[in-house]
Amino acid sequence: GGLLLTGGGDVEPSRYGEEPHPSLVDVEPLRDEFEIALVREARAKNLPIFAICRGLQVLNVAFGGTLVQDIPSQVPGALEHRLAVPPHEAFALAHEVWIDKDTRLAGLMSERLGGADTCDVNSRHHQAVKQVAPNFRVSATAPDGVIEAIEDPSAPFCLAVQWHPENFWRTGEFRPLFETFVEAAQMSENPKT
Repeated sequence: GGLLLTGGGDVEPSRYGEEPHPSLVDVEPLRDEFEIALVREARAKNLPIFAICRGLQVLNVAFGGTLVQDIPSQVPGALEHRLAVPPHEAFALAHEVWIDKDTRLAGLMSERLGGADTCDVNSRHHQAVKQVAPNFRVSATAPDGVIEAIEDPSAPFCLAVQWHPENFWRTGEFRPLFETFVEAAQMSENPKT
């Protein structure tokens, strides 16, 4: 088994000790509670976790991290991270990310990176990691410093990205992320003896 966390609305700021910013949207306290409990249980059972967009934020908050509540007003010189595109253009590229070579993410993306340390991603978020949860490390950042991926190096598979790799299902740029997650989930059900 494994846990895949998807996109959605903002995580309630009280969960990381802050008052809400005026830009806060689509808060669902019950979803926060449910997903945070799921993440902690999956981590306790050493199940693979792959988290996307809001999922990254939930993962970070669940283990003691905090969030930038509104990138445009709280990150000086921020790039456009909330690209307003129609659903059929959800794969429109917004900015590049710099991937730390010494990470699981870089290993999975090695073919796409082709020796480089940057790649272009799509973007639909106005929140991001502020303080990284203990034991997690940043594996990708945007040129403006916004954190775009985190991972837990001590876990068999625990990776989170701020962009939407699922929108590239036709062209497969981020296929290794999903394939490795699925393989890890299958291995957790049938561990080698």
